[in-house]
Amino acid sequence: MGSGQALSIRQMWLTLGRTRGVVETIGPGFAFLTAYLVSNDLLISVTIPLATALIFISIRFGQKLSVLPALAGFGGLAASAGVALWSGRIENNFLLGFVVNSFLASILVGSLLVRRPLVSVLVSSVFANDRRFTGELALRTGKYCTVLWAVLFLVRLLVQIPIYLAGSVGILAATKLVMGLPMYAAWLWVTWLLYRTVYTSQTEEK
Repeated sequence: MGSGQALSIRQMWLTLGRTRGVVETIGPGFAFLTAYLVSNDLLISVTIPLATALIFISIRFGQKLSVLPALAGFGGLAASAGVALWSGRIENNFLLGFVVNSFLASILVGSLLVRRPLVSVLVSSVFANDRRFTGELALRTGKYCTVLWAVLFLVRLLVQIPIYLAGSVGILAATKLVMGLPMYAAWLWVTWLLYRTVYTSQTEEK
């Protein structure tokens, strides 16, 4: 493994929050799936993930670490649980996820339509003083990456909504786990590789 590849893996791991971040991201979803398969009960299925998130918050608090990431996750879980409990339908626990994915897909597609690809805008803002990230090649790469991320959120919707409509809660929960952090990491990896190519080519030209 080359040093560049090793560096990228380390950066990826840091971006995902290391082991703690991965566990805190996947834990509640896995808890929901397990609780549902074991109990097939609405209240149990939505409260176990909340309890899991509270444990993560307590551990962070006890170790004097920032609890904001865990609190944000807990807020999303609580809102989803509230929708499911209010409607009395366990599959509605996933409705807010559909809303979020739809919103993100709309923002990304909209940015492409107005010819201001979101990824290009973000990267150009962060590296405003570095021509390697603001030149024509970098902007074109940002467009491709914006399309890539839009596809991610659209694919999630295209795959998960039919499962939701079919009422297959267990399959939907498992699918969401697979299409969650693993796909996010894969897309982040590809985005990094594309921009690394831009950076390398622009550096060699200097």
